[in-house]
Amino acid sequence: MAQESLTPELERTVAAAADAAPAVAALDPRDRAAALVAVADALEEHRTELVEIGTTETGLTTARLNGELTRTAVQLRMFADTAIAGDEVDARIDEADTEYALGARPDVRRMHLPLGPILNFAASNFPFAFSVAGGDTASALAAGCPVIVKAHSGHPELSDATAQVVGDALRGAGMPAGTFGLIHGQENGVAVLQDPRIMAGAFTGSIAAGRRLADIAAARPTPIPFFGELGSVNPVFVTTAAVAERADDLASGLVTSVSGSAGQLCTKPGFVFLPEGHGLDAAIASAAENVAEHRMLGPRIASGFARRRDEILAADGVRVIADGGVRLDDDEQGWVTATVVAVSLDDFRRNHDALIEEAFGPLTIIVETPAGTDLASLLPEFFAGNLTGTVHLSAEEAAGSTGNRAELAALVGALSRQVGRVLFNGWPTGVAVTPAMQHGGPWPATTNDSSTSVGSAAIQRFVRPVAYQNAPEAFLPAALHDDNPLGVPQRRSPAGDSTTWGDAARR
Repeated sequence: MAQESLTPELERTVAAAADAAPAVAALDPRDRAAALVAVADALEEHRTELVEIGTTETGLTTARLNGELTRTAVQLRMFADTAIAGDEVDARIDEADTEYALGARPDVRRMHLPLGPILNFAASNFPFAFSVAGGDTASALAAGCPVIVKAHSGHPELSDATAQVVGDALRGAGMPAGTFGLIHGQENGVAVLQDPRIMAGAFTGSIAAGRRLADIAAARPTPIPFFGELGSVNPVFVTTAAVAERADDLASGLVTSVSGSAGQLCTKPGFVFLPEGHGLDAAIASAAENVAEHRMLGPRIASGFARRRDEILAADGVRVIADGGVRLDDDEQGWVTATVVAVSLDDFRRNHDALIEEAFGPLTIIVETPAGTDLASLLPEFFAGNLTGTVHLSAEEAAGSTGNRAELAALVGALSRQVGRVLFNGWPTGVAVTPAMQHGGPWPATTNDSSTSVGSAAIQRFVRPVAYQNAPEAFLPAALHDDNPLGVPQRRSPAGDSTTWGDAARR
């Protein structure tokens, strides 16, 4: 039954998605894949006009948006191949077995099925890759779910233009009416999230907004999964040997990572732990001076960054390395340059509450650690979950041939427990669109730390398991047929195998 709070326009959109869900789920995965490729091709055909709109609305550079559109097309094609491969189906077949170790076993077949209509809240800082045609949309469509996108208010014209391209491509590929829809407005997004026909939500944005939406999803009469990617400060640890080996590269790499896209990236390094006496101040300041000012996404984000920057600069013990700044133009748009500050480990401890909150913009805090500091112990002391954690090592340390190998292994282990991606000798900005990528992490990085919003595993968010017992083949999904017409991976447990369970452990 439709929810009374939906406007007629919203009701049409949600009803169309609900009506389309069985047909989309029943499509041959190869047909879904062809539709995704058609969307990718269409985006690239309309590249010039879309990038022009995006540049005007977001202030992001033409080069950045062209690269992001390419990334969006690539990930659509990746999910096309993912749909055909069928790994997310996780088909398991247990043959009937009269000699089963616990008594007669029935024929049991299990697989994942699409959840149904998905509501995707688009992000502000990635107007292509995490927006209308982004990874959440692509992975949900690949899974066999209709998608409704709640457009971000920061780029409404681009959202409408992209939705037109996506919708036309899907229709041209023969996808059912209602497979894809777009809505605007925060209140409308909340109303649709509460509708019982929506089966899951996806979100990229702030901790406050993501928590509110996750709570709404959980408080429904029938709670639904909500996959939110929220805040992250992405700690970086640099060893003394790494500084000695490549000081200038570390300084320039840090500034590039912090200042790229005006620091409006969820993977920006917010805290860098450097040894006391690192001597990088001059190189960092010089690198920062060479970075031109960049417009932020909008006035609200600029004012929030300016406020957070002032709070950090006012904290006790903070030393400015690169002052940076915020300039407001006549339209109240914020133009920013990189700010890099440093603080001793003791002052970081004393002022933890004032410093730890994310600054969404081009600012990073260097924490200077005394020799002998147990770096692994700093993670649970200072940080909750994060998307990334980074370790910079010397070549000798990377080879595992130094005396501090155990300490470094402990640091890597601690990072593995608190982040979704552990990097070595790199910077966390720039998330590769590749099957093995993990873009998620424990709270507050995400609302569900077993999921990812990048990489082919993102499709697993939008399916659920169902088992069929003693089902006639005529009523089984194709993925569970013995002749496996879809060619998906099937894990079979043949009759008689239970009598040998445990033998491998005895060898």
